[in-house]
Parts: sequence; C-alpha cells; structure tokens
Amino acid sequence: MITLLSGTNRPGSNTRKVTREIEQLYTELKIPFHVLDLAELPQEIFNSASYAQKPASFDKFSKGILQSTGLVIIAPEYNGGIPGILKYFIDMLKFPESFEKRPVCFVGVAAGMWGALRPIEQLQQIFGYRNAYIYPERVFLARINELLDAEGRLKDPEIRERLRLQAIGFSEFVKKLS
Repeated sequence: MITLLSGTNRPGSNTRKVTREIEQLYTELKIPFHVLDLAELPQEIFNSASYAQKPASFDKFSKGILQSTGLVIIAPEYNGGIPGILKYFIDMLKFPESFEKRPVCFVGVAAGMWGALRPIEQLQQIFGYRNAYIYPERVFLARINELLDAEGRLKDPEIRERLRLQAIGFSEFVKKLS
C-alpha cells in the first residue's frame, strides 16, 4: 500500500488540498493507498523525551511509513526549503528501516514560480542519504493559488493529468521494486 504524506501541519493548507486531489486519482486508478497528514501529529511527539521514547500515539505514523510499499511526499515550500515539521517527522522515524530501499516520489507545492523545486531537491538529498529509491518523475505545482478553485480543486486538466501519469508510473516503479 502506498502512503501519501501531506507534508505540513498548517491548517487549511494548499498542500492538503493537493493531497486530496492525489487521493482521488489513486482511488480512480484503483491503487491502494492511505494518507498520513502531519496536521494530525500527536502533540506529545514534540516533547523532547520523544527522541528517546516515541509516544504510543505516534505508532500510526511510524507504522504508516514502515508498512508502506512506497511513499508519495506532497511538500510545500516554506522560506525556500522544506517545512520544519516535515524534517522533524523524518527525524522521528526509525533509522534506517523507515526509508531504506523504500520507493519515494515527490510533488512540490508553492505560491512562487518554481513550484517547490528547492524543497524537493532538499528532500531528494535526505532520502538519498537514507538509501530510498527515488522515483525521478517529480511534479512541481507553481503559483498554487492560481491553480486551485474556490473548493480547493485543481482547475487545470493538464496538471491533473501530470499527477495521474505520475501516480501510474510510481505504482509501476513500486511493483518492479517489490
């Protein structure tokens, strides 16, 4: 089962709206998936004691990664980089097994014109270090506020098609590596 990771805890984020669009595509394609939303991280994970002993409430997140066959990270750009919460989440997961030889795919979301290119490149470095299998077909959603309608849906069918093709390709990539 593929995990879709909504990479911010910001309430009402565009990242979560894009994640919902990707959920719909995976449903239409009948690709099994589940969603981890960093907005749902348990507050006790932020206690400094969590570095030594993870709270039981974090199990859903840890198992969501460990039991996945592949990981799609939908990440926004915050100040030219990845959100701190996303890096913290990665740091809280078991090393090395959380990402070792796990297929990973990226979607960047940004208000600016580069579509989160910088944070996705940062994530590729992190996941390369963690020995993940990086799927090369990234999707960058620049000027996201112009791409979403009032209900938070993607307006441009071409972008939706790029995400659909990425989902198909990533699913095949995951199967080949299994």
